[in-house]
Amino acid sequence: MICDLTDLYIKQRELDEEIAVNHGVSYASTRNKRTLALLVELGEFANTTRTFKYWSNKGSESKERVLDEFADGLHFLLSLGIDQNFVVDSIEVNDDELSLTDNLLETYNLTSYFYSHQSLQSYLKMFISYLKALFKIGYTWEEAKAAYYTKLKENHVRQETNY
Repeated sequence: MICDLTDLYIKQRELDEEIAVNHGVSYASTRNKRTLALLVELGEFANTTRTFKYWSNKGSESKERVLDEFADGLHFLLSLGIDQNFVVDSIEVNDDELSLTDNLLETYNLTSYFYSHQSLQSYLKMFISYLKALFKIGYTWEEAKAAYYTKLKENHVRQETNY
């Protein structure tokens, strides 16, 4: 699966610039906070899938809610790439044999690794691992992009209303 990212980086940069002006911050001053935010959003995404809740028979949350949480993480992944000038036109994602739980643990580990070893290679590994989770739950890139744009509108409104 090829995931086209060109427009998403452009839109994310616009949001990042709006946030920078509104809050007097920069990429450098928020890098660690954005990395932590990505880890938090990854946890919130995992929570909506309920993949790790072996003690419960309840299924995942609604598709809309799962995609909303996925989009939150996507915002921070894109922003971290812009910050480090790791902007790529597209990413190819191939499935593997990992379970969703193991994939999410791998994504946590790769994000932690990226925190201390910021390179294009570590960024792409982290991003690919995150995208694999989307496909493991049967969602499409088109659905993820639509969720991203929905959340993007919400985030611009939040900036306009002093969120």
